[in-house]
Amino acid sequence: MKIQLPEKVTFIIDTLMRAGFEAYAVGGCVRDSILGRIPGDWDITTSASPGQVKTLFPKTVDTGILHGTVTVLVDGEGFETTTYRIDGEYEDKRHPKEVVFTSELMEDLKRRDFTINAMAYNEQEGLIDAFGGVLDIENKIIRCVGNPVDRFTEDALRMMRAVRFAAQLGFSIEEHTKAAIPGLASNLAQISAERIQVELVKLLVSDHPEELRTVYETGMTSVFLPEFDQMMKTPQNNPFHCYNVGEHAIVAMQNIRNDKILRLTMLLHDVAKPVCRCTDEEGIYHFYGHPSEGAKMARDILRRLKFDNYTIDRVGALIVWHDDRPTLREASIRRAIHRVGLEQYPALFEVKRADTLAKSNFKRAEKLAFIDAYERMYCEIMDKRQCLTLKDLAVTGKDLIGIGMKPGKELGEALNYLLMHVLEHPEHNKPEILLNLVKTTQNSE
Repeated sequence: MKIQLPEKVTFIIDTLMRAGFEAYAVGGCVRDSILGRIPGDWDITTSASPGQVKTLFPKTVDTGILHGTVTVLVDGEGFETTTYRIDGEYEDKRHPKEVVFTSELMEDLKRRDFTINAMAYNEQEGLIDAFGGVLDIENKIIRCVGNPVDRFTEDALRMMRAVRFAAQLGFSIEEHTKAAIPGLASNLAQISAERIQVELVKLLVSDHPEELRTVYETGMTSVFLPEFDQMMKTPQNNPFHCYNVGEHAIVAMQNIRNDKILRLTMLLHDVAKPVCRCTDEEGIYHFYGHPSEGAKMARDILRRLKFDNYTIDRVGALIVWHDDRPTLREASIRRAIHRVGLEQYPALFEVKRADTLAKSNFKRAEKLAFIDAYERMYCEIMDKRQCLTLKDLAVTGKDLIGIGMKPGKELGEALNYLLMHVLEHPEHNKPEILLNLVKTTQNSE
């Protein structure tokens, strides 16, 4: 099997080999090359010690030198170059307490997580595949190297990585590998929220976000996202729905593009339904107030998982307004845009469509027609550049002071009054009309 290595990777490998050491491209870059995907980065494994690597290249960075990793810089581009190693005992379910450098490639490969990530390649020897990685790629299988209990006990995050790779590649998890997860899922509690977040996002923005169902079925969400477990246990006895709350969220994610903000929004948009559920006299379930309560819960969840403030704010806002249905009148739409916030558009329309497509067919056509009309009116308003915020008003506080109004609360109320007037009558957004309106109001008082 022939893999086309980048020139800089070939240069590093050749330099190491000319010095008498072994060296290979290893891991994900080999896997992706076999799959016909463009590798995100190229990692190199070598029999040379970190110190020996540093002597061979003029520019290096001690990325993780205690674990054998030196980043070699070639024309400003970095390539992680790691010494063959044997991992010691894993005390924190994530990192080995110590590593022992070795001269044996096989010792290094057998410590890796999955067969598809345990292959090495150089141009002289070709592909080194001791654990059936190519066969598992052909069969579209995620399989642990060796005993899955050992691999998952060493590093609990590997359980999430198994599902994440399945989601990214469209693979299935091998039977024994999957069976080992439930008994060890609780070990994820010892993994940092930041690491959980990274794997969760990669899964959600993949082409198969429905693999979150596997994370739930194997007990992992109960550790870091117990709210989703409650969603999966909450039915929706309502003619508008055909799934329980959790399945509805999964289908909604499948119906929206693979963007982090949008997928997180669809995952959590109904997170409050389990706590907001009530039943009417006919046995129909209702979930009054779930958008606002859901936004609060989603923000708490995202903070717990160490998401950035921008993501938390965007997801929270989209959840608050995902069920908002303004009257289809231009003035009402302008007020809705002002109320919701310009920054939530046009993403809000994507959220509404994904939510609707994850429901039953009952009145679906009417709901989609409403969204289409809402978006069409939004676009017309934006094309006309109509006033939607205070900064769009044709007058400012300074202008009102110029006609005798004093700074303070009254000034702010006047500006807000003018904005509400212009949202109803956009053609009145002219200085002379607005100033006369203020003068008339003052005189009437």
